[in-house]
Amino acid sequence: MLKSVPFWLRVLIGFVLGTAVGLGFGEAALPFVTPIGDIFIRLIRLLVVPLVFFTIAASIARLGDTASGGKALKLGGMTLGWFVITSVLAVGLGFAIGGWLQPGQGLSGLPLADVKPRDIPSVSEVLTGIVPANIFQSFAEAKVLSIVFVALLIGAGLSALGDKASDLRRLVDQASQLMFTLTRWVIWLTPFGVFGLIAAVVASYGLESLRPLLGFIGAVYLACLIHVFVVYPLLLKAHGLRVSGFFKGVFEAQQTAFFTCSSIGTLPVSLNAAINRLKLDPAYAGFALPLGANMKMDGCGAIYPAISAIFVANYFGIELTTAHYVTIALASVLGSLATAGVPGVATVMLTLTLAAANLPLEGIALLAAIDRIIDMVRTATNVTGQILVPTLVARENGLISAESELVKPPVSQASTS
Repeated sequence: MLKSVPFWLRVLIGFVLGTAVGLGFGEAALPFVTPIGDIFIRLIRLLVVPLVFFTIAASIARLGDTASGGKALKLGGMTLGWFVITSVLAVGLGFAIGGWLQPGQGLSGLPLADVKPRDIPSVSEVLTGIVPANIFQSFAEAKVLSIVFVALLIGAGLSALGDKASDLRRLVDQASQLMFTLTRWVIWLTPFGVFGLIAAVVASYGLESLRPLLGFIGAVYLACLIHVFVVYPLLLKAHGLRVSGFFKGVFEAQQTAFFTCSSIGTLPVSLNAAINRLKLDPAYAGFALPLGANMKMDGCGAIYPAISAIFVANYFGIELTTAHYVTIALASVLGSLATAGVPGVATVMLTLTLAAANLPLEGIALLAAIDRIIDMVRTATNVTGQILVPTLVARENGLISAESELVKPPVSQASTS
């Protein structure tokens, strides 16, 4: 019976029921609904480490067979280039929406949440942290960038050995397929996870606590929605790709990201969308998606810091200058790359941006209370961009299957041609 109901409708039912339970029972519902959402999050995170490792190792081994080293470097450079381009567009949009709506004006006396300061690692610390001193510790602590590094080495070694490692290559490839099967099983549980997660959020926050900051919440949501549904479609159309085909393919990943608030946690679903729905080349997608999950943060690393800086400046009566805007833009675009893989990237990015622009860091405590509400749309924006960039690069390099909904003509046209 459940299979006959469209996936999106099942998720919507879970969302509505969760909202109703959260509003109806309040905090009394937390002991019952919180474990449901937590178990769903744990199942997704359970898949991340083995999926990233086996997918990248198998992908690099295949890339070594089908592409020269120069082609692989070209794909990596183009991917990073589009990361930067779309981040710049996101920061500009954040400034535009924040400048128009001016969140924070007229507010005073907001409570400061208890926020522990985060240490922002230097670029050198991030780079050296990618290379693990202990492989097993990196796997145990789910340090994704370190796992990516090890998987790249393993994949390159398998490619160099060729037929000498044919059995091991086949085993790695089969393990990658196994992880995709397990991912599909967990995706099926999404409506139940959504019920538990949204019920816990509504029960914890209620509606009264959100009213003073509705302007800020609205600004972030508006900017993220415009970025996803206006900017991204324009880039897709510029590459001759079908917008409807893209959003149909990434819808499950967007839903998962929205309710789990985790780009890394959504990675199994994102890989499934890119490879099985959008039909991107598995070898390239298996490399680009994990990289994007760590370094591509249009929501957390670009739009959110830009609007937050305007909010903080308005709240504390500080007039932003051109120098402020330039500093915030540079900190947002470059900081998201430099802090790749750092836990709590949104808070880290906001700290980095406010500090760079010499704005009061107390603004972080003002926004902490509503972070979960904002994180939902931030993460959905992140994940959409993490799939979009590989799609654009794949298009530019002929790495999209002719069977993909991105390039196939609509059925009505195909049937009359």
